[in-house]
Amino acid sequence: MTRRDPVNRAQRRLDRPPRERFATRELAFDADGDACRGTLYLPGGDGEDPPIVVMAPGLGAERSFGYPAVAERFADAGYAAFLFDYRGFGTSDGDSQLVDPAGQRADYAAAIDRVRRIDAVGRDLVLWGASLSAAHVLTLAAERRDPDAVIAAVPMLDGRGIARRRGGRYLVRSGIAGVRDLLGHRIGRGRTVPIIGGTEELAAITEPGTKRKYLDLVDRESRWRNETPARSLLRVANYRPVMRLDEIRAPTLLLAGTDDAIVDSEAVVDAGETLSRGTVVTMPADHFSPFGEDFEPAIGHQLSFLRDALD
Repeated sequence: MTRRDPVNRAQRRLDRPPRERFATRELAFDADGDACRGTLYLPGGDGEDPPIVVMAPGLGAERSFGYPAVAERFADAGYAAFLFDYRGFGTSDGDSQLVDPAGQRADYAAAIDRVRRIDAVGRDLVLWGASLSAAHVLTLAAERRDPDAVIAAVPMLDGRGIARRRGGRYLVRSGIAGVRDLLGHRIGRGRTVPIIGGTEELAAITEPGTKRKYLDLVDRESRWRNETPARSLLRVANYRPVMRLDEIRAPTLLLAGTDDAIVDSEAVVDAGETLSRGTVVTMPADHFSPFGEDFEPAIGHQLSFLRDALD
């Protein structure tokens, strides 16, 4: 998890900070009886009690899919970062690859409990997410009062709205597949669908041009499979964090890409108006380029926000 050479096609040209400027260590924590595993990034130097950024991957992804580059930059800027895999993904227990928003939020909460017991980090808490994990941190920030700041990059704010834009045929097919899996998996006859697919496929992500972008972030040494139980489609489609944004009290950054085929940037801007302490930034990027060709401006906006929010 802490290899220094590029591990995916999208990040081969990134300027990574020197390895001696931060330290890493592996951590595990309990989540409802299962073990989740992650990497803690600690800033170098003499700074004491750095704020801690708790991070997890986007829809159907593992923590190795471009996210270490973000955590490294946080650590290089003086923040601690804890990047973990959900249950069922990556190095955490299980391999179902089920996308379960409620379960993944529970994993975030358990990760927060774990970092609270680390002497090397401070009390300031930042929740970070991208794509579906951005939805998780926004929902958690609505439920909790301990986050001091929230970063939501290319946030999937309304699963229902995303599904509707794919058309009636997609809604019918995904509903049938999800119900069949929901019933069938109990007797060992579940079915899976791709996490990322083409425009005519029944998949969790189907928008034009997204398949290659997603796969370019996959760690070349990962054993990840491009599949998830079909009931994941039902859970994502019924997930609507946009309805709770007005409950968030922490300073919150929404970072949207104007070329994003999955998340409508105008909808993100509109949603930002309901935040009491919101900052909305739009930039010429798609759903995945903030981890590739648009990494530098994207991370720059995030670091600038954190400097102001935690001042």
